[in-house]
Amino acid sequence: MNSGIQIYYGDGRGKSTAALGYALQAAIAGKNVFMIHFLKGKMATETAFMQRLEPEIKIFHFEKSEERYEELSEQEKTEENRNIKNGLNFARKVLLNDECSLLVLDELLGVIDNGVVTKEDVKALFEAKSEEAQIIVTGRRLPDYMRELADEIYQIQTQKTQDS
Repeated sequence: MNSGIQIYYGDGRGKSTAALGYALQAAIAGKNVFMIHFLKGKMATETAFMQRLEPEIKIFHFEKSEERYEELSEQEKTEENRNIKNGLNFARKVLLNDECSLLVLDELLGVIDNGVVTKEDVKALFEAKSEEAQIIVTGRRLPDYMRELADEIYQIQTQKTQDS
């Protein structure tokens, strides 16, 4: 497993799925894998299924709302922003304590895009990573500064839909 930071981004479908596939490969290889979902609400159905992957892949959601982030009121977003920051702090702690070989931050790019975390927050998180650990980040839009921080970047885009 390569060390470094991978990013899967773009408007196409399959970014989280690609990250999960990579996580499954790492778990099969005996690596400690943590996955943190952001901005997706509680995802009750998916969460119930994903929990079957534990303890090989440890899945975390820090948001409390059932709805997706973009559907929340401003007050609810403020509350969820605190929960998201708790999730980011947890991710940093996991990296600092060298608790995982692979950390998947699903929709971290959306968290950045929504202004919940800053460039400095992201840099501090990535700096907590040991040489051997790997981070995978997913989301739609890639800020320019993330290009400098990443070792590998994959742009996922739709070429054709059935309607085309």
